[in-house]
Amino acid sequence: MARRSGDYFAAGVVLAVEAVSPDSEERDRDTKPVKFARAGIPHYWRIERRGSDAVAYLYEIDPATDRYSPAGIFHDRLRTSVPFPIDIDLTEVGRRG
Repeated sequence: MARRSGDYFAAGVVLAVEAVSPDSEERDRDTKPVKFARAGIPHYWRIERRGSDAVAYLYEIDPATDRYSPAGIFHDRLRTSVPFPIDIDLTEVGRRG
């Protein structure tokens, strides 16, 4: 099967990240996590705005249910080692310098 530029097979994806906007809120919270979990993507992060602040919601697949389970909620700083080490100052997300 031919792939278009920018398309990826789910088997090669370790992490899906969604930046939620008012227009995509329902899809990003309800529809996409179910589809990503069914596709076998092990990690899903949802980034939302709460006022002027960014909040990161992290999920990972529970192998017993093949559904996402919460792995953490981060407000000021997103620091994790799964699926890879990362440290992001969320207070700077979306700010212009």
